Formats: sequence, structure tokens, C-alpha cells
Amino acid sequence: MSLNSFKLTCQLAKNMGSKYVLYRAWLAVQKKAKLLKVQHPLQPSSKYFISLDQWRTAPVHFLFENRKALHFPKYQNPILKEKAVRILKGEIQFFSNEWKMLGLDYNWISNPDTDYEYNVEQHWSEVDDFNPASGDIKYVWEKSRFTYLLTIMRYDYHFDEDHSEFVFKEIEDWIQSNPINQGPNWKCSQEISLRTFNWWFVLHFYKDAPFLTEELWDKIQNVLYWQLHHVYHHIHFSRIAVRNNHALTETLALTLAEIVCPFIPESKQWSRVGRNYFEQEIDYQIYTDGAFIQHSMNYHRVLIQLLSFGLSIAQKAQKPFSKKVYDKAYVSLNFLLQFVQKENGHLPNYGANDGAWFFPLSDSEYRDYRPQLNTLHKILTGIPLFKEQEDFIGNGTCLYLFKPLKIQMGVVSFPYSGYYVFRKPDSFTFIKCGSYRDRPSHADNLHIDLWVKGVNVVRDSGSYKYNTDEQSFKYFFGSSSHNTVVIDNYDQMLKGGRFIWYYWSKATEVYVNEDEDEYIFEGTIKAFQQIGGIVHKRKLTIYKNQELWEVEDFISPKGAHKSYQLWHCAPDTDSVKMNISTTTNANAVCLDSYYSSYYGNKVFQKGLSFEFKNRIKTVIRIQ
Repeated sequence: MSLNSFKLTCQLAKNMGSKYVLYRAWLAVQKKAKLLKVQHPLQPSSKYFISLDQWRTAPVHFLFENRKALHFPKYQNPILKEKAVRILKGEIQFFSNEWKMLGLDYNWISNPDTDYEYNVEQHWSEVDDFNPASGDIKYVWEKSRFTYLLTIMRYDYHFDEDHSEFVFKEIEDWIQSNPINQGPNWKCSQEISLRTFNWWFVLHFYKDAPFLTEELWDKIQNVLYWQLHHVYHHIHFSRIAVRNNHALTETLALTLAEIVCPFIPESKQWSRVGRNYFEQEIDYQIYTDGAFIQHSMNYHRVLIQLLSFGLSIAQKAQKPFSKKVYDKAYVSLNFLLQFVQKENGHLPNYGANDGAWFFPLSDSEYRDYRPQLNTLHKILTGIPLFKEQEDFIGNGTCLYLFKPLKIQMGVVSFPYSGYYVFRKPDSFTFIKCGSYRDRPSHADNLHIDLWVKGVNVVRDSGSYKYNTDEQSFKYFFGSSSHNTVVIDNYDQMLKGGRFIWYYWSKATEVYVNEDEDEYIFEGTIKAFQQIGGIVHKRKLTIYKNQELWEVEDFISPKGAHKSYQLWHCAPDTDSVKMNISTTTNANAVCLDSYYSSYYGNKVFQKGLSFEFKNRIKTVIRIQ
């Protein structure tokens, strides 16, 4: 090991903890010694616990017993019908955006983005999920999540139709095509957990359908067992090596195993361990001010949906969580609510965004967060926040009733995590200035987002893909795709492996003030440690009586490096036109700027770069 590699390893241990480094080393040993094949065997023995008739008549503690037990209002929305028709013809909507025709004979292991076909005979531990030749494995995982079946389920409920034959053919075909512990769809415990959740939905909704036969039920309960077995015996990967929404999803799956699958003898042990871990993860991953560990708006929504799902089932089974879980759910909900745009329910496209929408239970557009926030708010307070709502979930009451929340005007600060929000009647501003306590996703400290009348005029560029060409990955995850300052071509932090940063940037000072005419924010960070360390101070002035922003940046020490203030902007609309200019002697050039509102999709957008020395002042006006 070289001296530089040793230093970076020490830096990794400092940031992530020695437990992380030791576990990663142990995981490498497990793979090399093929120990994972022992824990997760090929061609394992079949597990049958209960007959179909016994399962159908057993007490139910899921969200609902069957479709006959559901009585909420029905609405025949043409948007829902169009989606269902496309799915029934063999199309799948990828990452809540792009439709792809896979056909009704799709083999479940081919990447439709690259045409690469994985080896289904291979043990999952040997599958390379970051192979450049295979492309992004998420394109294979997307259909195997089975979220599209929730759209069919909703369509059948609202339109009084029955496509249970299609639903169970899809599940049976997946079982036949994906032998236990083999191929890409057994690689990730979170994907396995989500597939389990969505199978639970349709199994209960179509419980009495004739297409659910005894033979098929035996296949399903066998796979359910081995899916939960996989999650339980590989849970430390997500809890130690990943520790984000993966850990929450997987520990929740284990928690609910005893409630939804009590016929599995091991489910009691899995649930006992899972509940303990889930409560620990909720307490750790939701910060005291409500921010989420992943510094991502969309993954925060994943958290919101998992909480709604888990709290509802636990309450139905009269097995509530500890009070701390509900307290953290409440502050987490409040955090996300303060970023909502009242015109359309959108939030900043901030942080990693892979298009995840675990439970598509509404007809609202993917970027509209209101239905999901509404569900958790109803669970925690007993009253709705918005008219936009989700089906099938959140209709019960919570063990604890909290005070109703509301979107606040003026300044809202989340200093523990480093988020600062300024809301006026027609505009919204957010700036990030914090010290990372957990693994950062994007190098974006002092990023600014500006919204006017629901339009994200100065915006975060998004994420695009997790497995793409090196240039695109560096752009979207690095500092260059954010409205901040870069030094030369460096990011604020040093990029390591795919999801690793070294030398995490830190906020050293924050000042927020308000007077009669303006809001003032001043924040200072220490970053760019890989080039000796740079102090970046940003002052933001927001005028109350006009849509006018002033941004001043100060850089020290300067040295021989070049500084660039970057702006990524939405196209002008008829109602919102923007002008950015500098009052200092700075060279302005058009910036190669890309925007990814949805995973896997990118478009050109307006970009500006101002080169400056130690100081620059920029004015943003909305006409």
C-alpha cells in the first residue's frame, strides 16, 4: 500500500468509522472464501408452512384483508387507466418517468438500456453490479420491484375490473425465471424487501382470486421465506456498509415478517431483531431537526413512505413502535414539508435521486410529494394536509396524536443538518451550509436553489445515473453541477470509490438575520482539502418587496488557483424571466450544463460561469 493510499484509508476510517472499514474487509474475506454461498445456498430446500385455505381464513394484520374489505371512494381517472393499459400490454415505466416496451415474455435479467443479459446461473454474490459492459443494474431491478402491480391493483379497484390472472402470472413467471439466490435480482436485500412488500399488497387484494392456486401459493410462500431469510442473514451489510434507506427498508421487512407472515417459524426471531434494528436506524438516520441522513429529498420521501407503511401495519396488529419512532417521524415530516412548493407539490431536486417511488398509490406526478406527506400527516395527526392523497394506506389512527403541521413563511432554519429556507408569497430560497456527520452524496455545500411561482429557476442538476460514464458521474455528483463555487476543476471533496468522498467539507460559521426589508444569510465552509484547504464564505441577501437576490462569494487563500461561481438555470417561461449579472469585474462564459429531473434522463439547461479572484458579487432578478 502506497503512502497516499494509507492516508486515504485512514481518512475513510475517520469519516466512516473503524467498524465500517473492518466490515468491508470481512465482507471481502467472505466473498473470497465463498462463505456467502454457505449462508445463502443454491437450490435450497423448499419451505411450505400453511395451505392456501388456511392462509385465506387466518387473522389478517395487513393494511386490509382483501379487496372486498375496501370502501374508500372510487375515481375513474383516465391517467390511471392509461398506465394500466400500457402495463397490461407489456410496457413498464422506468424510474417513474420513461416507458419501455419489455413485452409480456420479458426474461427478468436483461438490461433494456444496454441489452446486456445477466447470468441467472450465477450466485448473487458473484454478480458485478458496477460492470461497465452491463450498464446500470437498476434497469434490471426496476420491474422486479413489482411496483407496477400496485397500478394494476388500483386500476382494478377504481374501475371494478379483475386482472388477477395477469398479476399472478407475473409473479409465477418471476419465480420460475429467478432461482433462489441466483442472478441479479437476488443481489440486493433492499430490492428483495421491496418486492416482498409489493407481493404482500397484491396477495391480500387478490386473496380470493381463482388464479391464486394451491400450487402457486406453495411457490410464493417458499420464495417469501427465502427472501426474508436473505434479508436477515445479510442485514449487516446495509446496517454497517451502507446505512441509509436500504437499512430502513430491510429492517422494516424483518419487523413486519411476524405480523404478515406469522406462519414462518423463524419470523418471530426475525421480527424481534428487525424491530430493534429498525428503531435504532430511525433514531440514527433522522437527525434531531428532521433532516435525513442521505441529504436527499427523494430518499427522504422513501423514508416517509416506509414510515407510513410500517406504522399503519404495526398499529393494525396492535404492535406499535416506541414513542421515539413517532417523534422522529413527526420532525422528519415537518422537515420535508417546509420545502414543498404550494403550486405543484415539487421539492428541490437536491441530493441523490434514483427515481424511487416505492408505493405508487396516487395519480399525482412523481415530483409531487403532497400525497405521501399527506398520508403520514393523517397517521400522525388525524387530519389531512392536502387534497392529494394515496389509496390503501393511512386510513387508521396513530397511537399518538401530534399537533397539525403547516408550511411556514419567512425563515426556517435546520442548523443541525445545515439547511436554511426563506419563503415569500411568490418565491422560495434554500441554501445548504452544513458539516457532514455521515457519508455525503453530492459535493454541494453552499448550493442555492431559487423558486418563483413554483418554477425552479436556479436549480440542482440532479443525479442522472449511478453507473454511467466517468465524466457524467463526476459532473452530477460533483460540485460542478451545483450553484456554488469551484476551484479550478476540483470538487469540494476528493472523490473516492463510487459512493465515497474523502475530506468532507465542513461549515465553520453561519449567520441568519431578518430586518424590515431583507433576509440575510452568511455561511462559511472549509473545503478543497485535497489542494491544501480553501475557505469559502457566501453571503446571500433576499429582498422582501421584490424578486431580487444578491450573492457574494469570498475565497481564501487564493494562491494560483482559479475560482468559478456557477449557475444552473431553468429556461425562461412566459411568467418567469430571469437575469443574472455580476457587479464585479468577472469574466462570464456559458457553462455546459445538464439537468436530470428523472433518473436515466438528462437534458441541456442554461448555465453560467463567472471567473473571479477573491471576491464576486452577483445579482439575480426576476422580471
